[in-house]
Amino acid sequence: MNDQQTTDLKYCLYARKSSETDERQAMSIGAQTKEMLEMAERESLNIVQTLEESHSAKESGQRPVFNQMVQELRSGEYNAILTWAPDRLSRNAGDLGALVDMMDSNLLQQIRTYGQQFSNTPNEKFLLMILCSQAKLENDNKGVNVKRGIRAKCEQGWRPGAAPMGYINISENGNKIIIQDPERADTVRQMFERAAMGWSGRDIHMWLRKSRFRTRKDTRVTLSHVLATLNNTFYYGEFKYPEKTGPLYKGAHEPIITRELFDAVQATRSIPPKARWGSKQFAFKGLLKCASCGTAAIGEEKFKQIKLKRGRVRTKTQRYIYYHCTRRVDYYCPEPYINENKLIEELIIFMQDLDESKVKMTEKLKYDIYNFKRLSSNALEVRGIEHEEVESDFKMYAMYVLRNGSLQERARFMLGLNLPLALHKGKIILTRKRLVGKRSASPHKEARVN
Repeated sequence: MNDQQTTDLKYCLYARKSSETDERQAMSIGAQTKEMLEMAERESLNIVQTLEESHSAKESGQRPVFNQMVQELRSGEYNAILTWAPDRLSRNAGDLGALVDMMDSNLLQQIRTYGQQFSNTPNEKFLLMILCSQAKLENDNKGVNVKRGIRAKCEQGWRPGAAPMGYINISENGNKIIIQDPERADTVRQMFERAAMGWSGRDIHMWLRKSRFRTRKDTRVTLSHVLATLNNTFYYGEFKYPEKTGPLYKGAHEPIITRELFDAVQATRSIPPKARWGSKQFAFKGLLKCASCGTAAIGEEKFKQIKLKRGRVRTKTQRYIYYHCTRRVDYYCPEPYINENKLIEELIIFMQDLDESKVKMTEKLKYDIYNFKRLSSNALEVRGIEHEEVESDFKMYAMYVLRNGSLQERARFMLGLNLPLALHKGKIILTRKRLVGKRSASPHKEARVN
């Protein structure tokens, strides 16, 4: 190309780096621009536009500044490009094809780099495509190598990426490994222990807030983070990578909890089957008899409007649950209604007086008591009963499940006792045999004995 043709060219100086950190770039945008301006001044190149962008060229059509340059080339604002190297323009077939098409249409007359120039000739266009295709090959190989390296790391038992709460990333002998966080691992363990004992995600979230627990980034733990933690298999020693679609790997890190504890937590997190529309669910429905007429005691819900005084008077609907005789045998049965909260306290008093050695518990209930004892012995406290005086594991479990258990747990506990219990004037009594101990402190002892 002669000097006259060179002076007719109007150049766009295009500088690009990937969206990675500056230290990983061969040359920063500022350095590229400086070198190209010095070259333009030295060779009297007419630069009419300067464009810079920080964006990866791996995918076609994703760079907004590059797309702007293509549009301005097509509109005739300039007809040549000055850039540091061919791979600054393209690392994919789509963007390379757009440049070559414009050269074929004579809209792009020259691409000039620090050491080469490419005009609309077969050999130079072919060389340009080879150099840009080589850059694409390097990108593709890099992706393959990175995936291979990640897969090898997973097979060695090390999960890629940032460690979850309760763990920290460290380097040991040049290798990046994961160890337990000495400040937070015990708290995570207690989260699982409490969840296994029936604590809800919201209960654990509030406990963490009251404990002023903070993450490594000095932020509070959100409720969604609590729920994700309780479902993360990493804590007992296994992980998936990618997290949702990848295979399961055996971790080389030290587990915070056991697989048994994790499974116990998952059992408490399961959602019970949806009840039929219009049906009601009550913990003690059908498990107690009416002492006067012998029919089953049923549950009934009542709603009451209560006033709230916060700035201005507002009302709120409060739900209450009562148990009472069905009145099927005797419509005028004298047994009164009893509030569920009152019923629970009566059951707790009854269980404290019960001679458990004469109770024929089911094997399922025995296992629940054993499992509760094992889990609660590792926790700092058991909600609602940490200050109570109890005589046995059975009474500790009875108090816990009646006060804090779910609807299903309470029903399973009552069924597991196999006791003929009845309601008599708001008290709990046995209908056939005496199983009450010799404790004299109970004010309801006479009511419980036939």
